[in-house]
Amino acid sequence: MKSIICLFSVLILTACGTVKMKETDPENIAPVAREGGGAGELMISETETDDGVLLQSRTAVPFIDFSSSKDVGDIITYLASDELKGREAGSEGIEKAANYIEEIFKKNGVKPFFDSYKDTISNFSEPAYNVVGVLEGNDPKLKNEVVVIGAHYDHIGLISPKNGDEIANGANDNASGTTTVLELARYFALNKLNKRTVIFALFTAEEKGLLGSKDLAKRLKEKNIDLYTMLNFEMVGVALQDKDYFMYVTGYQSTNLAEVANDYAGEKLIGFLPSAQKMNLFQRSDNYAFHTEFGVPSQTFCTFDFTNFDHYHGVDDEAELMDFDHMALVVNKSIPMVTGIINAPTKEIKYN
Repeated sequence: MKSIICLFSVLILTACGTVKMKETDPENIAPVAREGGGAGELMISETETDDGVLLQSRTAVPFIDFSSSKDVGDIITYLASDELKGREAGSEGIEKAANYIEEIFKKNGVKPFFDSYKDTISNFSEPAYNVVGVLEGNDPKLKNEVVVIGAHYDHIGLISPKNGDEIANGANDNASGTTTVLELARYFALNKLNKRTVIFALFTAEEKGLLGSKDLAKRLKEKNIDLYTMLNFEMVGVALQDKDYFMYVTGYQSTNLAEVANDYAGEKLIGFLPSAQKMNLFQRSDNYAFHTEFGVPSQTFCTFDFTNFDHYHGVDDEAELMDFDHMALVVNKSIPMVTGIINAPTKEIKYN
């Protein structure tokens, strides 16, 4: 997250490894279906009150064991490798990351939203790119509404050496969130069940002042898209400890997103982290630009709570410190939530 200054303990991230692309056979996706609906389909029940008002209630979407520790491990190990030298915006290393993300989109059939996947931002001095893909919705009406799923893929590059290591690899911050978005893109591209149009956005220059997301939000606003909500993933590489929920969301009390997400997940997936409110994390990640440009609920999911990871903006934020089993769960537990949101018959997420 952008400029989290020590009100609590701070963290670090890093990684190393080799590129390994995974081509998924759709027949190997093991769906879990319930009566009346296929894998990943949204179940909405309706009841009529005595005065004739129809009420809709959300039903949990089936869980699908889609992403594995190897799937997430292959991606984050490359993105946080020394080869990419900390992915600073405008650097050769982050361009390699952009190319890698582009190839994943291409391989899985996610189309570029603009003329190309790499979209140059206009508010940074060096050439820097957001990487933006899109899956058109399959519902004649709902496809005109858009859900943005995003994460920043940049980090801070080279810093003062520690034990001879000067690369701030940024595994948790935010190769972990980038990995989550890429796995969600792979899932939805393979099953093609999204009724709304979904934009998958990987942002550059978050560490320079949220510049990538600001640029994209402005451009999408100029295109007059009908944005329903923006779901952002940041620092999800390690699990929360001693919590009765799996993730927290910034701006928890400002919308009903947690309630909607938990209904579709069929569990207490999202909870409230008081320190996130105290530190105003809602304004410190890439969700904020979409909130300000569009005035729609735009929030960040996170599993870093200032106590469960001791490395922030340092050379020790390595892929080897990430919990790949947990990261796969972030993807798999998010699939029902995201499926419900993008396929709901009405825009259910609202400001309180």
